[in-house]
Amino acid sequence: MTKPPTSQPPTSGKAPTGKAGGRRPGLHRDRAPAHPPGGPAAGANPARAAAMLLLQAVLERRQGLEDALDSLPARDPRDRASGHRIAAAVLRRLGTLDAVLEPYLKREPPAEVREALRIGAAELLLLGTPPHAAVSAAVDLVPRPFAGLVNAVLRRVAEAGETALEGIDADRTDTPAWLWTAWHGAYGAAGARAIAAALRSPAPLDLSLMPGAAPPEGAILLPNGTARLPAGTRFSDLPGQETFWAQDAAATLPARLLAVRPGERVADLCAAPGGKTAQMVTAGAQVTAVEKDARRCERLLENLARLGLKAEVVVADAAEWRPSAPLDAVLLDAPCTATGTIRRHPDVARLKRPTDIAALVPIQARLLAAAAAMLRPGGRLVFAVCSMQPEEGEGHLRGCAELGLLPDPIRDEEMPWLEEAITAGGNLRTRPDFWGEQGGMDGFFAARFVKG
Repeated sequence: MTKPPTSQPPTSGKAPTGKAGGRRPGLHRDRAPAHPPGGPAAGANPARAAAMLLLQAVLERRQGLEDALDSLPARDPRDRASGHRIAAAVLRRLGTLDAVLEPYLKREPPAEVREALRIGAAELLLLGTPPHAAVSAAVDLVPRPFAGLVNAVLRRVAEAGETALEGIDADRTDTPAWLWTAWHGAYGAAGARAIAAALRSPAPLDLSLMPGAAPPEGAILLPNGTARLPAGTRFSDLPGQETFWAQDAAATLPARLLAVRPGERVADLCAAPGGKTAQMVTAGAQVTAVEKDARRCERLLENLARLGLKAEVVVADAAEWRPSAPLDAVLLDAPCTATGTIRRHPDVARLKRPTDIAALVPIQARLLAAAAAMLRPGGRLVFAVCSMQPEEGEGHLRGCAELGLLPDPIRDEEMPWLEEAITAGGNLRTRPDFWGEQGGMDGFFAARFVKG
């Protein structure tokens, strides 16, 4: 799967938390501070300034949210966390926020003014920030000529309150048109709405536990063994980090389906940041983790060291790397559009395009062929992507027979607690709305094969 650095990384992550507060009371500031061209004002609230910089990075420069967070100028960690939280809320509900603001705008404002309005509206309608703090902080973000506009518009939004959201089809409005159309075709009208609704809420923090480890205080145990903590929980605040790693419940399933046995020689392809490698090492397999990105490889090594686990880690293109001898099993979690992770990475919905699918499908096919070639006769392969797009998942099934791969259908009894995710053909298809009452899960596709 495509693995952007996450706010809750699979083995060492941080979850955004905290609440931004206004610098001072009052709905209107008489004096606007100096304003760097195109960015937040020098005297703006640090958390809101961070949120604006993050939104500009994603929406104007098409930079990933977590990469943008890493490149923010030095600031207090609490301001960074609050800025990330605000920016994520805006990205998650971008269509709705723009629909709320539209009646109050006679013409399109400059980009930084638009971001300030979105930030203010998100705080007012989604994040529970007191109106005086939300409006004042948004006004402080913009240059003097636009302070009155931002103040007036957000005062109207504050006065309307939750009624501003009435009549907006949030499922449709917050979903990019190409995804809405694709999901309608793949999952039907009801399925597309259920997926879109699930993506409006931030993801909880899911933890995979080392064998015998107790879950952190306050966690609930899901049927697959995942320990789940509420959205907003910060991984870095949890004690006992040598006994668990962050990994979405759905992300645990591909390695579970591979079912490695002690002593087996296994490859985890496109392995960083290492959650699935950790699963297979703890099952007793001899794992070679192959990762093309050297920086992500360093993170993988750090995560394994924190957990006290050992695996051979190779920096290489998995499509070109070959093991010294045929393997018993291979797990390929291939690069993809990652549209199944939007609730965890809301920037994905704003950054990905249909052209990304066309570019990634050949890469996935090349990796799948390479993975098949690594196996001994009778060896097992699980191919997975965290994408909701059928071209990246089900679309690859047609060519597997030519690679010598025979389907090994998933049986209902293997996952009696998630039978709805097992397709008629015996593959895995999770959706963000599955286990909705418990907080949902990422969208994954996985197929299992045996080498003929």
